[in-house]
Order: sequence, then C-alpha cells, then structure tokens
Amino acid sequence: MEKYEILGLVGEGSYGMVMKCRNKETGRVVAIKKFLESEDDKMVKKIAMREIKLLKQLRHENLVNLLEVCKKKKRWYLVFEFVDHTVLDDLEMFPNGLDYNKVRKYLYQIIKGIGFCHSHNIIHRDIKPENILVSCSGIIKLCDFGFARTLAAPGEAYTDYVATRWYRAPELLVGDIKYGKAVDVWAIGCLVTEMLTGEPLFPGDSDIDQLYHIMKSLGNLIPRHQELFYKNPLFAGVRLPEVKELDPLEKRYSKLSVTIIEFAKRCLQTDPDKRPSCSELLQSDLFNKDCFAESSNLQLLSRKPGLREPASFFRYIC
Repeated sequence: MEKYEILGLVGEGSYGMVMKCRNKETGRVVAIKKFLESEDDKMVKKIAMREIKLLKQLRHENLVNLLEVCKKKKRWYLVFEFVDHTVLDDLEMFPNGLDYNKVRKYLYQIIKGIGFCHSHNIIHRDIKPENILVSCSGIIKLCDFGFARTLAAPGEAYTDYVATRWYRAPELLVGDIKYGKAVDVWAIGCLVTEMLTGEPLFPGDSDIDQLYHIMKSLGNLIPRHQELFYKNPLFAGVRLPEVKELDPLEKRYSKLSVTIIEFAKRCLQTDPDKRPSCSELLQSDLFNKDCFAESSNLQLLSRKPGLREPASFFRYIC
C-alpha cells in the first residue's frame, strides 16, 4: 500500500472507509476501501471475501471495477477505479430532485447493471443512492457488493442482514428467508421517485414504521408476509400497523407523470412474484416512448458487458 498517496476521505460505513488515493508510480487516482477491523473479525472477513469473490466474477460497464486486492497486517484493502461522485451527492446538490432525462439516463444504467448481476444469479441486496457511483460523463457504476450474494439453491435460505431500511422490500422486513431478485427491483422502485423529488419514498425510523409507510401507500401486505410477521420473534407482542386511509403514489406525487408512477408501482408490488424482471423494466414506456433506450444503447455499444478476465488479472499485493 506504500505506493499509494492518500488524497482524502471519500466516505465511512459500518465495516470500512473509502479513501481517494493516487498511485505514486503512474499518477492514477483510485478509491481504496479499507476494512476497519482485521480478518479476525468473522463478519468483516465474510463481507470482504464476498465482495472480492463476486467482483472477480462480474465485468460490466455499470459495475465498479476492482483493480487490486491487498491484505496487510490481517487487514483487507480493495483498490477500485475512482468514480467522481454518487447519486446521493447529486441529491444533496439538488434537494428538490434531478432533471427528468438525467434520472432516465441514470435509471436505465442502474437497471442494466442490476440485470447483469441477476443474469449471473447474483443479487446486490443493498441498492441505495450512496451505492450508485456517477462518473463526470454520467456513466453509472454500482458499488459496495459486501451484502451481495449468489442466489440460494432450492431449499436453501438466507440469514444475513441485508439492505438499508428505506429501500428494504416487505419480504425482508418481515423476515422472509426465501427471497430473490425481486428485492433489488423493489429498491429500484424506491429510487425512482426519490431521484425525481429529492424525498425518500419510505423513510421509516424502525422496521415497524417502515412497514407502516409501505402499507399506507400500497395497502396491506400479502397473506404470506402477514403470517411471517406474526411468526417473527422480533415482532413478538406487536401487531401490524392499521392504516385507516391510503395515500397512494399517484396522490402523493401528483406532479409526476403517469409513466413514472406506473413504473414505480410495477417495481413496488407487495407480492415479489408480481414484480417485473430487469429486462422487462427496460422495455417499459419510460425508456421506449421516444427512442430513449435505442439512443442509450448506441452510446454504450462500444463497451460490451461480459465476464471479467481470469483471476490472474487481479493483483494481490502486500
């Protein structure tokens, strides 16, 4: 790590910090994720190894590029390409929301990146504005794959904590351990209105409050999720919120177009089996009414998605 000069702190999270650095030999600016605890911490080691493993498998225009991996004094460092800012930075700069065409451009690339992960049976599980990088030329890069994982085989279950609460699907909130790609699609639905208005869609301050926000907009949970809620020991003695009057999306966001509202509602089906796939979302009117998708594809034609180079491409340094 001695070959890198630290230029500043980019951000901090529960398990690590990201620093902007410059390679002293080449001058290249990179982002280095430093995990806060050593690999003796089993959770940190698990998250670090998962992120390394998955990013080695995937190469796509809209996924952040892992350049090097280093373990020094039992601490992991991941070296990534540096990308200018995040969607969260954009929203902080424009608190009333982003331009409609910019949102479409961002959203189209987000869905393509997530769809590529899904095509390789990988779910991200933590899609949110701060995990969506934006280059100075407007190219989107999904990052932070610490909670991503390969889809469980039939009969297997997930047990890990996933997703920041505001973007967490109902099945995650009630403790369903058999979920799938639809959790990422739900997060896309949460992003749409937030990017256009600057307001988080479901800003719950607890899991039960999160469920209330969802039910107030979308109605009751499906029977399976209601049953799981009452079987979950975390909610022992608690009843599902009672919503006396709905505040549907079309009423709450009356200034947004019907196309936007319908797109969001498709993603936000409370029944995960009814949520569309990413490939279906890319065929929606939001992207195809004015040849938007066609022009976007032409711009990205020179960079075809595919699997990453063999593992030897990645350098392990000490």
